[in-house]
Amino acid sequence: MDRRGLLIILSSPSGAGKSTLARRLRDWDETIRFSVSATTRAAREGEVDGKDYHFVDEAAFRSMVSDGEMLEHAHVFGNFYGSPKAPVEAAINDGQDVLFDIDWQGAQQINGSDLNKHVLSIFLLPPSIAELKHRLESRGQDTAETIERRMLKSWDEISHWDAYDYVLVNDDLAATEAHLVNIVTSERMRRSQQPGLVDHVRNLQAEFEDRR
Repeated sequence: MDRRGLLIILSSPSGAGKSTLARRLRDWDETIRFSVSATTRAAREGEVDGKDYHFVDEAAFRSMVSDGEMLEHAHVFGNFYGSPKAPVEAAINDGQDVLFDIDWQGAQQINGSDLNKHVLSIFLLPPSIAELKHRLESRGQDTAETIERRMLKSWDEISHWDAYDYVLVNDDLAATEAHLVNIVTSERMRRSQQPGLVDHVRNLQAEFEDRR
């Protein structure tokens, strides 16, 4: 029976494993696609329009927001970022899951949209704050100042854990991945994701009436 796709939201403080688990989820099922964001920032070397981002000017971006064409949007470091609604809605109606790697504010906006019945939101918690800092330091990607800024921001992000459908403590990557796969597998069978159920039940009813 055909199904609708899920709009899968993964959120976490930086260092809790969100990007790794998003990649592993797509390795498990390559049909899951990432949502391609729109942005007003200039393309960097090697970035491809429509693949890495949809690059638009500020006037076009603001127009998309005012016309209700964005599921969520934010202003970050002088540039606008957002998730166009049309390609996500088309994918969901075609039975394809779409994965969002966004923060709690973006998740809140999407939950307030008319696609909210297809949302599956998952928040990842670190096993401890000390471990969170250790993971950020071990990546070797950020300065001490940047790490401290991320740590200060982490509590604000963690404080919104209870706005999500599922919360996983990522203390063991393999176990968390298994939980994530189980959640997605189960949620794909949610009643709202199976558009053919109503007709199937009607057919059963008609068949039952014909027997009387």
